[in-house]
Amino acid sequence: MAQSQGAGPTEQPLLEETIGANFERTAARWPEREALVVRSQGVRLTYGELQREVDRVARGLIARGLEAGDRLGIWAPNRAEWVLIQYATAKIGVVLVNLNPAYRTTELAHALGQSACRALVAAREFKGSSYVQMLESMRSELPQLELVAWLDTPDWPQLLAAGDGVSDGELAARAAGVDPGDPINIQFTSGTTGSPKGATLSHRNILNNGWFTGAGCGYEESDRVCIPVPFYHCFGMVLGNLACTSHGACIVVPGEAFDPQAALAATAEERCTSLYGVPTMFIAMLDDPSFEEYDLASLRTGIMAGSPCPVEVMRRVVTEMNMSGVTICYGMTETSPVSTQTAQDDPLEKRVGTVGRVHPHVEIRIVERGSNQVVERGEDGELCTRGYGVMLGYWEDPARTAEVIDAEGWMHTGDLATMDGDGYVNIIGRSKDMIIRGGENVYPREIEEFLYTHPDIRDVQVIGVPDRRYGEELMAWIVVRGGASLDTEAVTDYCRGRIAHYKIPRYVKFVEEFPMTVTGKVQKFRMREVAIAELGLADQIAETA
Repeated sequence: MAQSQGAGPTEQPLLEETIGANFERTAARWPEREALVVRSQGVRLTYGELQREVDRVARGLIARGLEAGDRLGIWAPNRAEWVLIQYATAKIGVVLVNLNPAYRTTELAHALGQSACRALVAAREFKGSSYVQMLESMRSELPQLELVAWLDTPDWPQLLAAGDGVSDGELAARAAGVDPGDPINIQFTSGTTGSPKGATLSHRNILNNGWFTGAGCGYEESDRVCIPVPFYHCFGMVLGNLACTSHGACIVVPGEAFDPQAALAATAEERCTSLYGVPTMFIAMLDDPSFEEYDLASLRTGIMAGSPCPVEVMRRVVTEMNMSGVTICYGMTETSPVSTQTAQDDPLEKRVGTVGRVHPHVEIRIVERGSNQVVERGEDGELCTRGYGVMLGYWEDPARTAEVIDAEGWMHTGDLATMDGDGYVNIIGRSKDMIIRGGENVYPREIEEFLYTHPDIRDVQVIGVPDRRYGEELMAWIVVRGGASLDTEAVTDYCRGRIAHYKIPRYVKFVEEFPMTVTGKVQKFRMREVAIAELGLADQIAETA
């Protein structure tokens, strides 16, 4: 019987160029085609105009002293400036550090400090949270942070003006000194132990992943892609922006954050041919009261990723949104991100029941848990992937890198999977602790370690429980210190403003002890069973399975 392993096609060679060089080729080929539309800001730029704006930002960064290899953080929702910074930093070899707009002080301090950012470009506020106040409260902890440019203030035009004295020759020299294998992006991903890790990605990693994912959607220069998913994540900046610019397609941004009506309006009015989202986004759009008012006839494809898609939702996306060629992608930040993808012409059952087949220039195999022995087709095991997409490593953390990338270069995903006789992969589980809430990966260990800092909490365990809207929600089981008094509201208040909103437990249960094995290991599966019964969530399991 065949083994559960395979390699993607290699007829189309890898792009051995930098993001900057690839973008310049696209702009030179289609200078008059529309490249970027940001509806919330009223921005419309052709490729020629976008290239000029990117170069202005690049010159400004050079003028402010940023050298190749320096790190620049961006802490902002989806805006035109995000796109400009992404391509400007890549062009001059500055490493872009993506900061989740939902970050609060604890997470921001870790990300900026661990990556030693010299510069930060940030929105002043988002969804009622003052980024200015948060940064000021911890600025003394970041002595290496030399430059902060706040958007919607004089900081941004001053940054652009600073580059007026940088010559074309100086900019070209900086671009020429950048290599496709250089690190160009750090994306923080939660870990099972300790604080988030900075997955370090190169030009080769993310440019090729964007290119091949776009090819999987059949992109050409006539395509217009609606991107309501966040830029700080690979979904937005790689499968979105880089997939578009490498094929000459247009990036359409509905707004700073996802809103179903804004996404529908942008798709209809901009005549988008492709639409992105996690399943919860598509559900929100389909169920919006005004859905029937939008003409989605221009749609033909798109990407759904982030968490499993219910069968009925996929059927509705295909029939009611005209997305006959919608594809499912699977991957992780550490693999740039996509390793497998369904094809536009795959049968619907394959696009719902699997995550597709292996991507070009990528190898995958499914091995026995705890060993590297490849299992036979149909048997389950841990999914491993190897190829150009595997990250360079976690930023300045070789020990934790070695925990996931073995000596042969295989990235151990921690996800449980099977492979059928045709090579389609099905994800049947994931690393035992990870929770996927609305497409966001959350590892309980990070939340547990944060809650341990509460003076009244003696012990805590965090689990995921089924949720109709988000797929999973967080629940904390807490053992209170003797003599202390604590309630759910106090726990929530302690979290608010210090960790991202999606990491705050929705449910809290106070207990004397946790279910344990005879060897003293916490039985989280048992905790989940108890929680489902006590909270009455059994009916949501079938709906989210």
